[in-house]
Amino acid sequence: MSRFWVFFLILVVIMGAAGFWYWKGNIYSKEVLKLEILGPETVQAGDRINYIVKFKNNGKVRLEMPEMVFEYPVYVLPESEEQSLRITKKLDDIYPGEERTLNFSGTVLGNEGDVIKAQALLSYTPKGLKSRYQSQTNFVSKIVFSPITLEFDLPSKIEQGAELNFNINYFSNMNFILDNLRLKVFYPGGFSLLSARPKSLDGAEWALPALSQANGGRVNIKGSLEGMEGQSKIFKAQLGVIKKDGTFVLLKESSAVVQIVESSLFISQTINGLVLAYVPVESLLHYEIYFKNIGSKALQKKFLVVKLVGDFFDLDSLNAESGDVGKGDNSIIFDWKNNADLRLLEAGQEGKVEFWIKTKDISAERRIENPVLKTIVSVAGAEKTFETKLQGKVELAQKIVGGDEFFASPDNPVIQTSTSTIYTVLWQIKNYWNGLDNIKVEGVLPSYVRFTGKIFPQDASVTFDSESREIVWYINHLNPYEGTGDKPVRLAFQIELSLNDMSQIDSKVPLINFTSLVGNDVFVGDTVLYKLSALMIDAPSFLSPVNPQQ
Repeated sequence: MSRFWVFFLILVVIMGAAGFWYWKGNIYSKEVLKLEILGPETVQAGDRINYIVKFKNNGKVRLEMPEMVFEYPVYVLPESEEQSLRITKKLDDIYPGEERTLNFSGTVLGNEGDVIKAQALLSYTPKGLKSRYQSQTNFVSKIVFSPITLEFDLPSKIEQGAELNFNINYFSNMNFILDNLRLKVFYPGGFSLLSARPKSLDGAEWALPALSQANGGRVNIKGSLEGMEGQSKIFKAQLGVIKKDGTFVLLKESSAVVQIVESSLFISQTINGLVLAYVPVESLLHYEIYFKNIGSKALQKKFLVVKLVGDFFDLDSLNAESGDVGKGDNSIIFDWKNNADLRLLEAGQEGKVEFWIKTKDISAERRIENPVLKTIVSVAGAEKTFETKLQGKVELAQKIVGGDEFFASPDNPVIQTSTSTIYTVLWQIKNYWNGLDNIKVEGVLPSYVRFTGKIFPQDASVTFDSESREIVWYINHLNPYEGTGDKPVRLAFQIELSLNDMSQIDSKVPLINFTSLVGNDVFVGDTVLYKLSALMIDAPSFLSPVNPQQ
């Protein structure tokens, strides 16, 4: 038994040594194969570029079945049109110490600043091994110049809606014939193509004839350009070639800016015969749109369109005698067939259209702050937007209330003695869509009514002038819609009516002569005013209960 184990151990040692010797003889480092690409670091478009792929076997064994894969950069056309960008070559065995080179040539295409990268991969099997090894490398060049010219020939300024006729000129000084040439144009918003010469593929791309050195061409484009006065519109163009795989290779790009300037029409607007910055709610507005020809040519057969924008417009009330409008529609179309001024407007002449519409209160439906009424007028390519602010709305209510709600008094709204009666008066404010500043509520008391000095809330800013008999409540600011929700804006105060001071007693007696609210509408920048008539009550009687009335 012991002899068996001795023999087994000797056999294991012999096999391990043989395996180690075999492994040592078969290890191989791919670093012994040096692979590199030589070429120019900077090129210009149209140059012929030559890549030299250099490789050397620095090892001690032969490299069998080598295969070279070379990939041209995307922007390089291989020397042979039949070649693809990826070329595979089977090579003879590479012996120890042997060095070889392979050449790959093509024509550089691309735009200035483009970076092009060539790649090479060499795979092989070292003699005596079954494993396949590979080495790879790459080389980067930069295109520093492109001898292609691409320029826009178009005006720097144009009137709104005017016809724009411009050219795109191209020229090549490249020592290479450019086939499958394409021109792509990117239009700004508001541009409408009318025609092009030569004919385009889809209105924005042209297939151009082959272009040789020192030759060029031109594309003519006609269209109209809409936009706001002062707006800049950017046109862009790209010139390139389409490769066989469908890739677009950019050679040159260019851009140009056109500014929209004031047209030959001067458009103005009045409301109720005036140039108003703001209008009140729930009122009838008479709009008059004037358009004057300030150009040198007559305008003929034009349409004028007015678009009304604003939730406070009551579109159901819209009335345009010489315009077309659908029920509930927010646009009015004035046709030259029904308007002599639109049919023919000589230079220096002025025309007019008009319509009527009401404003409405929508605060119960939606809460819109600082509302604006817009009229957008378009005629003969000119467009003008007018903005009119809506005046704020505020409500003031006053009434006699039970004193127990604010003061320690019985449920009865009045406290009556043999010679006087005390009333609790409540002022309550509801503000709507515009903010208010410096609000002042003022009430004038008759000579027989005395201000007791009791107020709620106690920190309210209230004054009373005994000579003018004015009780005044001051509020610094009210936000839009403040007082319309769960948090009322209110002031309660007590006043005393003295029977001894009354010269005569009628059936109705004013408790407060008149009350008014005045404040500054922050949005429109003007004063808002709200007035109330006198607060009347039945004449006090010791024989029957007092019946207060607002």
